[in-house]
Amino acid sequence: MIIVAFTASGDMKILLEELARKPFPPRQWIGTESWGTAPEFLKFDFCAGAIGFGIPQSVIPGFREYLLDLSNAKVAASKLLTELWEGAFNCQLEKKAGSADRVCDGTEDIQKLQSPYTDTSQLRITNMVYKAVYSIAHAVHNILCNKINSTVQCDPFLKIEPLQVLDQLKRVNFSRHGYHVSFDANGDPVAFYELINWKRNENGGLEFVKVGHYDDSLPIGQKFNMIKNISWSDGGGQVPVSVCSDSCPPGTRKVLQKGKPDCCYDCVPCAEGEISNTSDSSDCFPCPNEFWPNEGKKLCLPKPVEFLSMHEVLGIILAVCSVVGACLTILTAIVFFQHRASAIVRANNSELSFLLLFSLTLCFLCSLTFIGPPSDWSCMLRHTAFGITFVLCISCVLGKTIVVLMAFKATQPGRNVAKWFGPTQQRMTVVSFTFVQVLICTIWLVLKPPFSMRNLTIYKEKIILECALGSSLGFWAVLGYIGLLAVFCFVLAVLARKLPDNFNEAKLITFSMLIFCAVWTTFIPAYISSPGKFTVAVEIFAILASSFGLIICIFVPKCFIILFRPEKNTKKNVMGKK
Repeated sequence: MIIVAFTASGDMKILLEELARKPFPPRQWIGTESWGTAPEFLKFDFCAGAIGFGIPQSVIPGFREYLLDLSNAKVAASKLLTELWEGAFNCQLEKKAGSADRVCDGTEDIQKLQSPYTDTSQLRITNMVYKAVYSIAHAVHNILCNKINSTVQCDPFLKIEPLQVLDQLKRVNFSRHGYHVSFDANGDPVAFYELINWKRNENGGLEFVKVGHYDDSLPIGQKFNMIKNISWSDGGGQVPVSVCSDSCPPGTRKVLQKGKPDCCYDCVPCAEGEISNTSDSSDCFPCPNEFWPNEGKKLCLPKPVEFLSMHEVLGIILAVCSVVGACLTILTAIVFFQHRASAIVRANNSELSFLLLFSLTLCFLCSLTFIGPPSDWSCMLRHTAFGITFVLCISCVLGKTIVVLMAFKATQPGRNVAKWFGPTQQRMTVVSFTFVQVLICTIWLVLKPPFSMRNLTIYKEKIILECALGSSLGFWAVLGYIGLLAVFCFVLAVLARKLPDNFNEAKLITFSMLIFCAVWTTFIPAYISSPGKFTVAVEIFAILASSFGLIICIFVPKCFIILFRPEKNTKKNVMGKK
């Protein structure tokens, strides 16, 4: 504990005497010039290590000799000196009736006396009086004496007024025994204090030791000077810290402890999203919206921007799958084109097959538009391209399913339905279904199109760069129309799966539509619950999974027969005729 005592020496004496009655633990005392250099306080050992400012001490030449040059006659002539003499030597200069004290016999030697009277080593107040007398003397001298032709002439009979003395005091400027004396315009002397440390001497007692000074005449930054070898209350050289708690580092804030002084507090880490960049901060400050604290909560750093990128593992895997799917579709188209005259290619409208392969290629490639930083244009492109290409794909599958049904009906006696669903009608069916999706997408883009946005709500510590739907109704209308066509196609494929062809394509379409519907049924809850870039990843996965399902279920069996079982690639085998 550190105690700063700003009080008079009389009051301080009472306090120290009371504290000395019981064992008192060491405390670091800081005093003022009123008691910090009082010799009578050196007897209080628990004040060891005290520091305080004191009036500069000085040696007045001849003063000690003057004090000690006392004869019995000089002592007897002064009531004050008589009291001092009789108290110091326990004797009386003259015999008094009724007194038991002896009479001084002249052997008393004041030169050997150890008392505050003979100690001139701590002349502080006395030195101030000494300089004050010399200041008055200089002021009076400047009034009485004038320098004329290098000769100083004085008029001892000149009448002096008090205001003249005051005026000359302000102009006094002299040095005496190493101490400069001058006054400012207000009549105040330049402040000069010594820093005193109460140190233990070799005998175990306390003594005053100068350890620094304060000089107001020096430039700022040089006024106060303190040496390092200060003895503190614990006897060591480590500067004591008068705090209840350690300093709170940046990244924390102070919380006062209930019922304790203001210097007692706990260091509490800043809350999430807040920082403090100074020590002993009483408050933490929130970072701006697009910034987040560093690990130590000392600095606000820009939030990292997250999106599905080509440079991360997930983005690379999805992009590779997309390119592989497109290449597989193109290879299938090449195989079909080279064997376009074969029975298995011609069995179910080869024109729809090539259009289906083209739309599947677009489906695979449109997933690439979902990868990379979204912009307003890419957001509009990815959703509309996905919706239109998938409807084109499902329309082709639906057309092929209807062709299977119509072909079976045409083989029955009395039925002539083939002319109602020829190539022209098949093309119109695909165009009509696709046009409806184009119309939905156009209305969506015109009224409330998708746009890129910086999402700050999903994660507090990072920014999600994503595509906002613009209109949720438009997005779900696109998906709903695709789902409606897929369900319709699935129902027709189920109805046609048991038709008596040896190679009934309706069975393949049934499996492909089953996979398609399963993928997009599970897509909806996964899409809604996935945060950030994983929403985009789920959408790409659904596109790729359903596209792979279509090409594998519908075209891989045909390619297998074309490439590895050419003997089955005949009209009789396809029609199931022996």
